[in-house]
Formats: sequence, C-alpha cells, structure tokens
Amino acid sequence: MTFSFGAGTCVVTGAASGIGAALACELAGRGAKLALVDVDGAGLAATAERIARMGGRCHQYRTDLGDAQAIEHLARELAKEQDDIHCLVNNAGVGMIGAIEQVSMDEFEWLVSINFWAAVRLTKALLPELKQRPAAHIVNVSSILGIIAAPAQGPYVASKFALRGFSETLAAELHGTGVGVSVVYPGGVSTAIAREARLARGVDADAARRDLEQYEKGLVTSAADAARMIADGVERGKTRILIGKDAKRADVLQRLMPARYMSVLARRLGAGSQP
Repeated sequence: MTFSFGAGTCVVTGAASGIGAALACELAGRGAKLALVDVDGAGLAATAERIARMGGRCHQYRTDLGDAQAIEHLARELAKEQDDIHCLVNNAGVGMIGAIEQVSMDEFEWLVSINFWAAVRLTKALLPELKQRPAAHIVNVSSILGIIAAPAQGPYVASKFALRGFSETLAAELHGTGVGVSVVYPGGVSTAIAREARLARGVDADAARRDLEQYEKGLVTSAADAARMIADGVERGKTRILIGKDAKRADVLQRLMPARYMSVLARRLGAGSQP
C-alpha cells in the first residue's frame, strides 16, 4: 500500500529541531500541510519559517509532551483546527546518561513520559480521526536502542523498546484498516539529542561529556537524509524503517546473537560508554 503525504495534514512532534524539523520540511516538500508540536517555541518558529520559505503551510502547537493534561489540550486544539489529519509522527524524544542505579525514579519517569507515554496518549487521542480517513499513517520513531540495549542508557532503552512493542501491537490491531503503522529505527543521526541529554544525578559530568563528544563524532547520517529515508519508507508502505548502516548492523547482530550481543557490545564499548 502506498501513502501520499499531500492528501492532508501531518502532525509531527519534536518538530523544533533534529529529525523532527527535517522531516517536517521534507513532508512539506511532498505537499503535506503540517501541524508542528514541540515545547521549544523558538525552534518551532524557526521550522515554520523554513516551511514558509518553501511555500508550505503549517500551524504551530507549543506543548510540553511530558504533561498528560497538555496533550489532552493539544488533541482538542488539533480536532478544532485541523479537519484532515491523516498522518501522525511521534518523533519527540529526550536522552539521559547514567547507570540504572544512578537514575532516580523521577528522572526515569520524566524520560518515559516524553519518549513513550506521549506517543501512546497522542495516538489514542487521534486514532478515531485517523480511522475516518481513506488512508492514514502513524509513524513512531524508536531508535537503534529499540533493537539492542546499551549500558548507561537504561531509561532511554526501556522507552524505545516499549515504543517498539506498542507500535507492533498497534499495527497488528489495525491490519486490514486504512491506517498503516511504521516504526523507525535511527542509528547515528547528527542531531543535538546526545549533546542535550540530561545527566543523571551522581554521574561524573566531565567524563560523561567527554564520552558524548566522542560519540558525536560517529553520527554520520544527516537529519535531512534520515528524513528523506523515513518519508520514502512510509510512502512505500514499509512497516520497519532502519536509518543508517549502524542501525542495519545492530539489527543483524541482534538477529544472529539475541542472547549474546550485549557481551559483544560490552567488550567493544566498555561499561558506561555510549553506543
């Protein structure tokens, strides 16, 4: 089944920067109207300006996706102002560095509320509208760390594995309807998520920042390239979209060594290092 972004409005979360901003612009170039969602108002305005220069159309919704009530309000606003929503991209995400024993429960809950619960809440709120469309699509952006785990990334890994499970269940339940589901697994995409990752209390900040600087040197896929691959994959009806050679290698490693891949990674990375 093929999908046309130009047939209606696409809601994109995390649209102020990184993959979200690049994907919003990519979809605008393919004829979509955009509803841009992010807590960063200045970043949203910058993305909207880029889309306007392209001749595209968009609305901005400054929303804290870690707040359940804010998401309810967002859903009401979208229902009131957008009558042709046919695509939802749950892209918003945050990072955190720290071993599981170093991460407090409030830090863990903060990350999962944005990376996982926001996608669940917004999907459930918009699903009735999406099901009314002749063709609709939900795009959930997981991660390479939704395929394999890595040390010092416990909350992030948990949230991305959860999003993968939610998405695959949703796809099974929607099979045969007009609503498709794609899960995206980006590898090393050059965005600010690692640089802006929160450090858990108790983490050695200087050491963590040095590790992050080294990690960022391996982010070889541009956000624009990732956005193009996502859009192409959705248009072709792909349910699983791997972004970058590193994501593809991780997928192969997990398939070949499902019980032993972590020992391979641990030797390569060293405990506490970045993926």
